[in-house]
Amino acid sequence: MKTIRNFCVIAHIDHGKSTLSDRLLEITKTIAERDMQAQALDNMDLEREKGITIKSHAIQLNYIHKDGNAYTLNLIDTPGHVDFAYEVSRSIAACEGALLLVDATQGIQAQTISNLYMAINHNLEIIPILNKVDMEAAMIDEVSDQIIDLVGCKKTDIILASGKTGLGVPEILEAIVERIPAPKGDPAAPLQMLIFDSVFNSFRGIVVYFRIFNGTLKQNEKVKFVSTNKNYSADEIGVLQLKQVKKPVLSAGNVGYIITGIKDSKEVRVGDTITHADKPAEAIKGFEEVKPMVFAGIYPVDTDDYEDLKDSIAKLQLNDAALVFEAETSAALGFGFRCGFLGMLHLEIVQERLFREFKQEVITTVPNVSYFAYTTRGEKLNIQNPHELPDPNLLTKVEEPYIDAQIISRPEYIGNIISLCMEKRGRLVKQHYLTTQRVELQFEMPLAEIVFDFYDRLKSISQGYASFDYSPSVYRESDLVRLDIKINGDNVDALSALVHREKAESLGRKMCKKLKDLLPRQQFVIAIQAAIGAKIIARETISALRKDVTAKCYGGDISRKRKLLEKQKEGKKKMRQIGSVEIPQKAFLDVLKLDE
Repeated sequence: MKTIRNFCVIAHIDHGKSTLSDRLLEITKTIAERDMQAQALDNMDLEREKGITIKSHAIQLNYIHKDGNAYTLNLIDTPGHVDFAYEVSRSIAACEGALLLVDATQGIQAQTISNLYMAINHNLEIIPILNKVDMEAAMIDEVSDQIIDLVGCKKTDIILASGKTGLGVPEILEAIVERIPAPKGDPAAPLQMLIFDSVFNSFRGIVVYFRIFNGTLKQNEKVKFVSTNKNYSADEIGVLQLKQVKKPVLSAGNVGYIITGIKDSKEVRVGDTITHADKPAEAIKGFEEVKPMVFAGIYPVDTDDYEDLKDSIAKLQLNDAALVFEAETSAALGFGFRCGFLGMLHLEIVQERLFREFKQEVITTVPNVSYFAYTTRGEKLNIQNPHELPDPNLLTKVEEPYIDAQIISRPEYIGNIISLCMEKRGRLVKQHYLTTQRVELQFEMPLAEIVFDFYDRLKSISQGYASFDYSPSVYRESDLVRLDIKINGDNVDALSALVHREKAESLGRKMCKKLKDLLPRQQFVIAIQAAIGAKIIARETISALRKDVTAKCYGGDISRKRKLLEKQKEGKKKMRQIGSVEIPQKAFLDVLKLDE
């Protein structure tokens, strides 16, 4: 155990974690030169296309220190976007140290701070690294001072590095060995293994990734999953290098994988403890459950695909523990699922992964957050879907969730940021200058206001300099109404939303306008309306496709034309009664991008 080091890399999005991880793999010769590619640990096409890390990735490096000893380094590369913070929290729970990476051209940003506090709460040893120091725009002294203020370290503790050129990488490896403590634990004690991730393999069943805190595990031993209380045989165990490498024995301090032939995704839970079946140990404490921030319905395009979609979401949940789902039905869309996500990017990624990995085309309803409704009968209802909201005459009050938002930006953008947050019903709590060029703003805001377009607008008004992070706060009473969208008089429940009364009219107008652009024209007139209860507050009309039927009636009596037009009118009327408006799948998500 003295030669094992478990550590993760934490940073804000786009600060160069994956590139630095590539250099660590290269220098320790974990990957042969011919197999090397950029973002080597990001094995999803989506990650490469978007240039972000979505999943945390564990890999074992072998490193020979200058003292001549060989060390085993277990690296977990983590995502930087706020929507994937749960991946980071699980990685931190499996480590003793963290590399805190800060971009020398951008300085400390919101997600850096939130991940750092998470690591400090778990008593991790922090190694501060200043990345991208080879760039012309690097502000080495200024950003070093920010790190010293934040972490409370000496200037000599900060390692200057460049993930691109490999500068400073040997010093990072030395610091990992010298500064990060070896894992504690007793190989002879009862077995305690923490599950921090899992994936589904169609041939082998579920592959579980774990960190051993105490005890020793041998191949073919009987193990027990504490939360389900079920026993299995450890058919194969091993460590995670670029490929899975089998091992006959793994003991305390190690990170590895286990295959037991489990096929049912319900039997594996992230944060669960695995122990020996004959000598069970207690469950490991302190692993927090995920709190979804955004809820949306996901429905199959074809209702016959419901069971396939159910299996696909369950398999995806194994690999993405932040995804929460339960079955629900909709009048317009049939059977589907109510899913909980950590944010809009998470929702987009899940939808994309369902299509790419499981060939599932889905319809996504308008995302919303969960509310508490209090009725005249004294009931307190948890509302996760606008249709669950009781009638106004049965309601006494509705409470919505608020968040504590933290925005770090340059001083010249403060005015724009404050006006955006005020528009979103936010209240400025604190304004604090971290340095002369960086200011931290703290707001209290309703969570519902940041669900749609807040993050995108914040980025554009601050030219990409503002960084944003938030944590859930309290529930407060609000004047909320249900906004319904009707097409030819029929409610489209996938587009219903709970909104503040003051904003209902402007949002209704925008949604109607957007739908007018998105819906294809038909042979009959289509009326698009926004309504609160029985009151229509906005309307747009899509005119019918026309054909000049009177073109052949030149000359002669006018009654011929009139007769033809009357016949045409009757046909249109009949068509409108039997015709239905198909809403294209793209429209459901595009409706939300109201400001484009």
